[in-house]
Amino acid sequence: MRTLVLNAGYEPLAVVSFKRALVLVMNDKATIVERVEGDPVWAARGAYDRPAVILLTRYVRVPGARTVPVTRRGVLRRDAHRCGYCGKTATTIDHVLPRSRGGADSWENLVAACVRCNNTKGDRTPQEIGWELRLVPRAPRGAQWTVRGTERADPRWEPYLALAA
Repeated sequence: MRTLVLNAGYEPLAVVSFKRALVLVMNDKATIVERVEGDPVWAARGAYDRPAVILLTRYVRVPGARTVPVTRRGVLRRDAHRCGYCGKTATTIDHVLPRSRGGADSWENLVAACVRCNNTKGDRTPQEIGWELRLVPRAPRGAQWTVRGTERADPRWEPYLALAA
């Protein structure tokens, strides 16, 4: 069982074990916002609510801007496994401006592509072969990308993750 930790401003910070969350609550460093009904944590001194979402009592400053590293898996996930050129199922990624022409490995230059479009495009730009991108590639934003562990999100977390998007 995992617990979503919210900063004092309701910004998602992390996903921790329910045991760690319970320790934060018992030490008055957090309060329970959402609990798992009907599944208490039993201890020698009684039962405690099992936390699903907790809120820190003090604001924690997160150093620096959270940037999402560029990965093949991330590009495919951002583009919903759909080809940026034809819309079919994508299994590869393509550089819009080819690397041989100075194209970078950045969110703005990578799109998901099907094998056919990737091979057809080759070492050319979409404009050179008369293609248009179906989407504008940009860096992903939101808690689903910056907070680790939210890929397998508990349904109780959705309202809090949506606030950060």
